[in-house]
Formats: sequence, structure tokens, C-alpha cells
Amino acid sequence: MNDFGGEPSEGTTSSLLAQKSNLERRFQQLLDQVTPFAPYRWATTITLLILFMVRVIYGEGWYIIAYALGIYMLNLFLAFLTPKFDPSIELDAQASEMEEGPSLPVKNDEEFKPFIRRLPEFKFWYSVTKAVVISIICSLFPFFDIPVYWPILLMYFIILFGLTMRRQISHMVKYRYIPFDLGKKSYNNRRRV
Repeated sequence: MNDFGGEPSEGTTSSLLAQKSNLERRFQQLLDQVTPFAPYRWATTITLLILFMVRVIYGEGWYIIAYALGIYMLNLFLAFLTPKFDPSIELDAQASEMEEGPSLPVKNDEEFKPFIRRLPEFKFWYSVTKAVVISIICSLFPFFDIPVYWPILLMYFIILFGLTMRRQISHMVKYRYIPFDLGKKSYNNRRRV
């Protein structure tokens, strides 16, 4: 019998799986090493984004890719700003419980609730970086350069960004949560008695 058939042998398959597993492990190790260096990670991502924008502006094309990247990044940013447990849903649940009749209290109104993001910072950075790299790769191929009148896309994105952020900020004001640590009280300087 000949081994010239179309199917690879078991040794080749297991070798490929071992190499794939080794590459995945190395990549995860690299991600674990860069996790604590948030400013450097974001600086790298912003540099890649600027390179992509320079490519779009000077190449005078790939506006659809830039628009799709902007919409995707806006979606990620909204998930980053939104709390994991939406206070509007919790208030609706409390209102429906009040309609059912009196019940015993299950939590104190003054209970501390930390802000937990729907999308953590690292996953936000990782998703944005992947999207920018994919956009750069797509801009290397001319068949992704679909002719479109870019000012319409830009105006639509600006309007969409404005409306979405207005809605998000009004939600933040209504339910009194701040997704950033800027300006929050710090109790590190307590005096010892």
C-alpha cells in the first residue's frame, strides 16, 4: 500500500496540534507579561491606530474599513463605560416586586456597590488592538477599497457618536455612577490614633 494518499498521517497531525498548542501558550505568556503595563499597551495601540489613519488619509481609500473600525471601537467603548449590572434593570425589578406586595428587605439602601465594568480594560484594549491590526491588514488589499463618499460616513459617525454618548452620559447621571477613578475620594492618608 502507498502512503501517497490525500490524508495526513497521525504523526503529522499530532505534531501540528503540538505546535499550535505551543504557539498559543507563548502568545498567552506574552499577553500575561504585558498586562501590568497599561500605558505602554495603549500607546502601542494608539500608534497602530495613527498608522492606519495615515494610511487611509494618504492612500485616499479604505473609508469603509475606517468607518467599520470606528463603529466597532464605539461599541467597545460603550461596553467599557457600562456597568456589568445595569441599575435601570435592578430598579425595574424592585418596582415589580413592590407591585406584588410587601416583602422583607433583602439589602440595605446604603450598601456599597463597586463599579464593575461590562468589558474590563484588558479585554477592551485587546479587542481594540485586534481590530486595528485587522484593519491595517485589510487596507493592504485593494479589493477592500470600496469607493464611497467619505464625508457622509464621517458626518454619520459624528452624529452617531454624539447621540450615543449623550444617552450614555444621561444614564450615568440618572443612576449616579462614575466609570472612572478620577476625582473619587481616596482614604489612603488616614491618621492613626
